[in-house]
Amino acid sequence: MAKVDFKVPAVEEYLKTPELQPGAMAKSAPFKAAPRHQEALGFPGELVEDWERRAVAKLADLLKKYRSLRVHLDACVKCGSCADKCQYFLGTGDPKNMPVARQDLLRSIYRRHFTLAGKLFPRLVGARDLDPSVLEEWYGYFHQCSQCRRCSVFCPYGIDTAEISMAAREILDEIGIGQKYCNEILGKVHTLGNNLGLPAPALANTLEGLEEDVKEDTGADVRFPLDVQGAEVLLIAPSADFFAEPHIDGLIGYAKVFHQAGVSWTLSSYASEAANFAMFIGNYEQMRKVALRIRKAAIDLKVKRIIVGECGHAWRVAYSFWNTLAGPFDFLDPRYPVPQHIIEFTHDLIERGAIKLDKEANDHMRVTFHDSCNVARATRMGARPGGQFVLPREVIKASCNHFFDMAPETIGEKTFCCGGGGGLLTDELLELRVKGALPRMQALREVHKEHGVTHMAAICAICKSQFSKVLPYYEFPMETIVSVHQLVSNAIQLGKNS
Repeated sequence: MAKVDFKVPAVEEYLKTPELQPGAMAKSAPFKAAPRHQEALGFPGELVEDWERRAVAKLADLLKKYRSLRVHLDACVKCGSCADKCQYFLGTGDPKNMPVARQDLLRSIYRRHFTLAGKLFPRLVGARDLDPSVLEEWYGYFHQCSQCRRCSVFCPYGIDTAEISMAAREILDEIGIGQKYCNEILGKVHTLGNNLGLPAPALANTLEGLEEDVKEDTGADVRFPLDVQGAEVLLIAPSADFFAEPHIDGLIGYAKVFHQAGVSWTLSSYASEAANFAMFIGNYEQMRKVALRIRKAAIDLKVKRIIVGECGHAWRVAYSFWNTLAGPFDFLDPRYPVPQHIIEFTHDLIERGAIKLDKEANDHMRVTFHDSCNVARATRMGARPGGQFVLPREVIKASCNHFFDMAPETIGEKTFCCGGGGGLLTDELLELRVKGALPRMQALREVHKEHGVTHMAAICAICKSQFSKVLPYYEFPMETIVSVHQLVSNAIQLGKNS
């Protein structure tokens, strides 16, 4: 672990409201996108001359387009219910990371330009003019929100800070100040089909290597098919699943499930990426372009169903937006839901006895589960009430003998963000990510103390990458983060002659 120039928070005081540290994270901000990254997405390459006018005009456009945004900006009564619910406030102590204070960064401009009271008596209603200092605050603090929506669970009016953060980021892109991490990744998806910029030959070579590894390990001829027309399933996985642990172990698990169940499947080199980073910058048109690649791949490959791999925000976009972004999906088999999560698919096979699992294969692990924000608070899985909470746990329990949940106030819809979501998984924001992980580290420390947990499972690529990075900073006596389908992979008994 590299030496850091910030203090890592202590985990002993469980969910304690921190001492206020005004301005503690005022200098925290991601790198700005280079002109070529901005222009590739149709945004200005640098700050436009009349940026104040264009920012206000863009806000007016968003207020007209999304009625909910105006409701969120009008409804807050400053009750404080959300104040101590954000992991970034709990970890940093910076009062501007309270959700209500972060919202006010945009709300103050909204009131100045779009309310009568703000136009006539700005100081009385907290209205401000949009100047360079406000713009700097926007860029810093709206990139200290992972859009996890935990605060909205506790807000009596249902105000969604994520929607406000998305709007602010979209305005910033409109005037020429985009974030390097998200915008560069989006450019790769539009040109090569995945976040990593992997060309088709490199992807094919990776999959061939996985086939050889699984053959050597199990003796089974498990295929990782690419661009196969007429397969039943098109699997859309996060590109992290192709190249690094613990992600790649999950991809191996997917393949073993399809193999044992006898279901034909394929990946697409044209649309190999499940993630849709356009949601993080709030741009609907960019979201649509990414989703349409998946639609085209499904049509070209003549598949019957689409299954989404273990990626939190990919599932949120698929579940909540695909139908309006890229639907209707009337060319697929109507017997299957669109989209379907890999957890749903595997759970159904387990229920029907279509795959056989040996739980003792994971007896070296004592496992807990992290509810990823975009699954826990924005989606459902299957028809079962609470399926997004129930199904992953049932798959884990079918694969392991030793499973232990974290404290009830930190799981399900109340789960804490990993600290790296919402386009924040970039090294220049490492201090924010480490401090934002504090509440989850506290809950994890508790379940480790009580049950000796050694592994934490997650069904989100960003969560797995984030925890792999920040756990060492907290000096955890735990072994590793795992994919849920890594546990399934260990438990599937393919045999040497399968």
